[in-house]
Amino acid sequence: MKNSLSGTYWLSCFRPVSPCCGKLFRRGAVLIMLVFFLLPAAGASGPKPVVYTIGDSTVKNGRGDGAGGQWGWGDLLVHFFDTSRITFRNHALGGTSSRTFITRGLWAEVAGRLKPGDYLLMQFGHNDGGPVNDTLRARGTLRGTGGDSVEIHNLITGKEEVVRSYGWYLRKMVREAKARGARPVMVTPVPRNDWKEGRVVRTPGSYRDWTLEIAQQEKVPCIDLNHLMAAAMDSLGEQGVTGRYFEARDHTHTTGEGARLAASLIARRTASLKKCRLKKYLQPDPPEELFRRYLKP
Repeated sequence: MKNSLSGTYWLSCFRPVSPCCGKLFRRGAVLIMLVFFLLPAAGASGPKPVVYTIGDSTVKNGRGDGAGGQWGWGDLLVHFFDTSRITFRNHALGGTSSRTFITRGLWAEVAGRLKPGDYLLMQFGHNDGGPVNDTLRARGTLRGTGGDSVEIHNLITGKEEVVRSYGWYLRKMVREAKARGARPVMVTPVPRNDWKEGRVVRTPGSYRDWTLEIAQQEKVPCIDLNHLMAAAMDSLGEQGVTGRYFEARDHTHTTGEGARLAASLIARRTASLKKCRLKKYLQPDPPEELFRRYLKP
């Protein structure tokens, strides 16, 4: 039997039993054929891609509701994108390091949701410098990006644990995201509101540099938020920043306006990233009313 799905042959397989119903038959057959060929095309676009943001409280502060006047950039970044074409999910959790985001099962939850075409924005570093083992948080990582490790009896969990370098944990998440078909984009940490001689204090040879190093090794885009935001803060001056972008009582967590600044810098840098498809979903000049709820009255 001839194996073909051409319109002529397909119609020839069905012939009306009576000439009087030929016209009706032909119309019905045409409709069936249109449905047959057009349905696959209609479903080809599939669900919208999702951007998953992970990190610490500078990405999502508390419940992400602005309690205490503090916001993370992950809650404002969505306004710089066309949400009719892409979805955002902020899974960052305050107090976590790259290590505890994994050991507490938070990464496994996100990784299990990733599908081909999704994006992963990740920013850690603020909490990785804490103690490796104590009775308070036990969240620190070994400095650097190497393969060093130390075995501990975790004083909080009561379990044995192998603690590795900051870079090791980043590399693990990047590779597992890529294995699931997702596209990781790394982000260097938000700078702290610390000043010396009229400039924001930089910390070379630390988490910013190590994030950039892993991104280069793994061949994934990296947005150097630490550098971009520090430069913007320098131009505003300490008095212009403190109380507006950071509360005077807190040199780490941003206000709504500070989170907006960080998000805008991330969006702007995304637009210029080479070989990063995320930029095609950007929304130029988001309406001002989108940000009113984040700003002080």
